[in-house]
Amino acid sequence: MEFNGDLKYRNLPVVVLAGRPNVGKSTLFNRLLHKRRAITDPTPGVTRDPVGMDAFIAGKPLRLIDTGGFKLDRDLPDILDDLVVGRTLETLGEAALVVLILEAGSVTAEDEEFIRILRPLRDRLLVAVNKTEGGRREADSWNLLSYGFERVFMISAEHGDNVGELEEAIISRLDFSRVELDDTEGRPIRLALVGKPNTGKSTLSNRLTASGASIVSDIPGTTRDVVEGEFFYKNRRFLVLDTAGIRRKSKVTENIEYYSVNRAIKTMDEADVVIILIDAREGLAEQDKKIAALAHEKGRGIILVLNKWDTMPPVKNSFTAARDRTRFLFPKMDYAPILALCALDGAGVEEMLSTAVRMYAQLNKRVETAPLNQALERWLAEYPPPTGPRTRFKVKYAVQVSDNPVKFVFFVSRPGAVSEAYVSYLRNRIRKDLGYSLVPIGIELRPSGRTEGRPPGRASPRGAPAGRGRR
Repeated sequence: MEFNGDLKYRNLPVVVLAGRPNVGKSTLFNRLLHKRRAITDPTPGVTRDPVGMDAFIAGKPLRLIDTGGFKLDRDLPDILDDLVVGRTLETLGEAALVVLILEAGSVTAEDEEFIRILRPLRDRLLVAVNKTEGGRREADSWNLLSYGFERVFMISAEHGDNVGELEEAIISRLDFSRVELDDTEGRPIRLALVGKPNTGKSTLSNRLTASGASIVSDIPGTTRDVVEGEFFYKNRRFLVLDTAGIRRKSKVTENIEYYSVNRAIKTMDEADVVIILIDAREGLAEQDKKIAALAHEKGRGIILVLNKWDTMPPVKNSFTAARDRTRFLFPKMDYAPILALCALDGAGVEEMLSTAVRMYAQLNKRVETAPLNQALERWLAEYPPPTGPRTRFKVKYAVQVSDNPVKFVFFVSRPGAVSEAYVSYLRNRIRKDLGYSLVPIGIELRPSGRTEGRPPGRASPRGAPAGRGRR
């Protein structure tokens, strides 16, 4: 099969980058991807969860996974080191090829122990010695052959030295016979799990994917990178994106957390549906409202999930009261479903996924120009625009210019005269009459003079793109 970097594939061979902390695994990961995907920082132990991405290397597609560092000495009382090492060792079992990364210079006790652990995987192991830019410490690094390696690759992940040679070696050791072209029509529904720290995002991610891909801990800020996982629900494929907890800027003090939070926010651009997890015991907080507002601005489907509902007192109508209170505190999100959930035991998960499926259908719904303008005529007749000298305007016609995110353009005689109240009226009628009850709707007003001469209900007006939205 001829591979094309613009296409998507499935059944990809898995390549895992492994080694002790701070040897440059995440830097090499970003170098091989040709993009900044993993967080890199001089602080050892930045990467905790295995971070996977599809990559196109030396003309071939594969799945590349960056892992947390292998450590002998655990930093007590923090139990995260044990969890990170455990997840790293589990991920090695999934690998078609393991790239062991060592740092140029002396071999540490951690390196030696990790080499011992990897001996059973010798037939699917490559060794790269990093930080050898300009030949630095290259001579000492050849001593690594004494550990039984047939070959070592001297590279600089930061500067790119000899990385091309390593890429060719990686590809030569992989089997691509099972790789198939992915069905673009059957693309997964992408769910982003966002919210404040310690609201249960990683617990929910692990339940959805039936895995331990995300490290779960009571320590806020455990998740740093975006952790991806795939699962099926009622024959629909989903991709779940577990993100770092988003705290107020005033509380973000570490560079690492700054990058984690920004990565979590950027993940909303990649999602179809954003699931905002709220601790049911705390209720909707100001930070939750800011997260929801960001998702709304990006045009994503939004589900507000009251997680840890099992900890709430078993009072009659308690969920109705909590839902009504959330609506009262955040009236602009009246279209977003509010659900109760227990990520720990799975209660409420099916309802959440069924809601996401309905929401995804609405996000990708298209309304043709003719029926849209027929509906517009009814709306204008039921609630005519003002007729005062300063408030008067005429709505000529409308078109849908994109889906996912959903956006409509209304061509009017005087856009500046249209009040927010009238725009809200049009948005509410679109929701009610055209089947967009669960998703945010973008509305843009344009002067009708730009497109006069084009009758409504026919071809798209000039300036209104006929193409579909984000895919």
